[in-house]
Amino acid sequence: MEPIEFQARAAAQVARRFTDYAADPLMVNRTTPVPFLQTLVAITGSGKTLMLAEAVARIGEELPLPPVVLWISKGRVVVSQTFENLSSGKYADNLPGFRVMPLLEAAPEHLSSEHEPLLLVATVGKFAIDDASSEERKVYRAQLDLAEESLWELLKKRRTAKGQRRPLIVVYDEGHNLSDLQTDRLLELAPDALIVASATMSLPPRLNNVISRLRSDQGWTDPDFSTTVSSPEVVEAQLVKQRISIDGYITPLEPALDNLLTDMRRAQQAAQNLKLPFRPKAIYVCSTNTVDGVPVSEDLKRPFQERQARPILIWRHLVEVAKVDPAKIAVYCQLKFSKESQKPPEMHLFDGAEKDYSRFIAGDYEHIIFNLGLQEGWDDPAASFAYIDKEMASARQITQVVGRVLRQPGAQHYSDPVMNTAHFHIRTDEKRVFDDILTQIRADLVSEHPSIALVVKDEKTRGKKDSLDPRPARTIPTVAIESSDALEPIGKIVKGMMDFRDGGQNTIGQGSRMQVLQLIGSETDPHYDWVEVDHSNRIMTRHVFRREIQRCYPGGLRRAGGPINLVDIEDPKFDALIEASSPAAEHIRETARKVVEAYIQHSLVFQDDAGHPYSVGPIAVDSNGGETFKKSLHERYSGLNGFELRFARAIDKTQRVWTRNPSGSGYSIPLLHAGKAYFPDFLVWIDKDIVAIDTKGTHLLLEASASKLFEIGGSEGGRRIVLRLVSEGHVEISNGTIHTRKTAGFTVWVWRHGRPQPIFCDTEKEAAEISIRLD
Repeated sequence: MEPIEFQARAAAQVARRFTDYAADPLMVNRTTPVPFLQTLVAITGSGKTLMLAEAVARIGEELPLPPVVLWISKGRVVVSQTFENLSSGKYADNLPGFRVMPLLEAAPEHLSSEHEPLLLVATVGKFAIDDASSEERKVYRAQLDLAEESLWELLKKRRTAKGQRRPLIVVYDEGHNLSDLQTDRLLELAPDALIVASATMSLPPRLNNVISRLRSDQGWTDPDFSTTVSSPEVVEAQLVKQRISIDGYITPLEPALDNLLTDMRRAQQAAQNLKLPFRPKAIYVCSTNTVDGVPVSEDLKRPFQERQARPILIWRHLVEVAKVDPAKIAVYCQLKFSKESQKPPEMHLFDGAEKDYSRFIAGDYEHIIFNLGLQEGWDDPAASFAYIDKEMASARQITQVVGRVLRQPGAQHYSDPVMNTAHFHIRTDEKRVFDDILTQIRADLVSEHPSIALVVKDEKTRGKKDSLDPRPARTIPTVAIESSDALEPIGKIVKGMMDFRDGGQNTIGQGSRMQVLQLIGSETDPHYDWVEVDHSNRIMTRHVFRREIQRCYPGGLRRAGGPINLVDIEDPKFDALIEASSPAAEHIRETARKVVEAYIQHSLVFQDDAGHPYSVGPIAVDSNGGETFKKSLHERYSGLNGFELRFARAIDKTQRVWTRNPSGSGYSIPLLHAGKAYFPDFLVWIDKDIVAIDTKGTHLLLEASASKLFEIGGSEGGRRIVLRLVSEGHVEISNGTIHTRKTAGFTVWVWRHGRPQPIFCDTEKEAAEISIRLD
């Protein structure tokens, strides 16, 4: 999977920091390094697994020996999903050359390989125990048919046939679960690096010694320990939803469930209207075997119709009242039944056994009833609705559940805001409890999800609209990139790329700055010393080429392709193995840069009149606020900043039909040179033509004028899309510098004679009129 720009940047930072540290690491003793320590802090849905895989691959490229990577997490669900994704799933291509396997399947020859990097996946339960001699832990027992030593001992040594110790990289996903006991066991392995990833980061006290050494001896400060992913970038990349809607209830569960189902049906209809390949789903989080208001288990011998356990009550309401097909409902918890009173045969119950998760995933259920046991690791972006029962209604538990419904299905924001919203229906005993929860959630959102809007509903506001349909509907021709003319020049560039399959001096790098620990004596009289290794690991030319393309042309247009789609990436020349620091690698990177240049030079942004037009959809609004306009497609708009609001009023007075264009889910225009797209603030219809207007603060004007103002070609039938920029003050741009002639007023930027031209206006009214004037 191609990483998005922020994902590649985070992975590169982790790898670069490790490489710098590994050139001269701190030591506990002669054979035990102080591990490189890095936390990857990123919100749920940002692609932590992809970033970790990219970081591991980059680290492996710089090492003198192929590394052993121990990839661990607490939950079986997380580990099962990770193994599938890394071994043969969506992230397998991000680990070129790696053998990926479960920890307990590793054999001595896997750990001693000099040529193949190894990634072992395991739960911490495989090794994190007080008594390492426990017969229940296979990792500590010798398998005599394979080796005389235990797997754990072999992992400690990880020695090649030449006696060299392979580097060990420990990756802990969902790292907020890292404990002192787990840390002790991991440090026994003398790892070269410990990389910990989580949405909410904290480290156990056992790592204080490591942190102290890095601070005192390496001069590290707090930022050096952490690679943090910007939440706004994650939202902008459309990986997570734009809004969180919270409905609070102090009622029996039935009204809360009914309201959730009503909202869910609305979302499912929207998905059908948009012809999306999925249906929104709902999760129901509750305690398992207790009765409402009673902290003890209920009598399991009671007939099913008389049982009061929350999963049963929810299931019965869905089936008997809401008429949901039982085949669409999964109950994933250790719900107990007696021989006298069995569950109905149509109830799909999963109690978390070894094969239950795979059976559950295969069922593609639309309604999932579970306790917190399924929480970590289960990722289904179609799950957009959550009912949280009062027994679970603590701020901490709710913020944990947020991540389960925050992922955006299809990694794309849609024109109907209901598809870009995470919906929560929370039932509590009293209003004060809900208010306390809401206060904490607000604080968490500000700190962890600053770009995600929060909408709160209760009995007074639940009936008010938080989205408005256009009146009437309007369409706009789509804008795309036409790159067929770039195919031939790109083909010539790739044809001229050198073929390094026969190896040679050019495929060899400058030599590693790192050392490896090597057995010097015999097994009976062992002596270890650090020795220089000449070369780093070899990687496929294809991987070097793709990564450079991605760096030069970021993944904002990943759905539309880009220059990589015009390259025959399966050409055998791309199979050549080279070292990352070799002249061959630099030649490949230079070829990739030329491909990007040719793509930009020979492609154009055009108006696709023959394609399916964009239709203005509903827009999200604050149910308690916003401003009403007369000529806008929607009755009112909210969330406009001061400049936008003043300009919207001025546009409305021109008597032209217009709309506010929502960022991230509205009408977009591709930017050819950057591989991204942008969403103009306003769209105005002038007879057949459409003017797309973007308002920009002066501090953003230089970049905007260079990228967001150009002529769109290809229009037919007299219908054009015209771009405008509006900035505050009378400003000019000369030699790449902004000059302010007057702080008051406005400047309208138009495209004339192949470059941006400013037009000065004294009032919003004049600026709006100039913006929609077509010369």
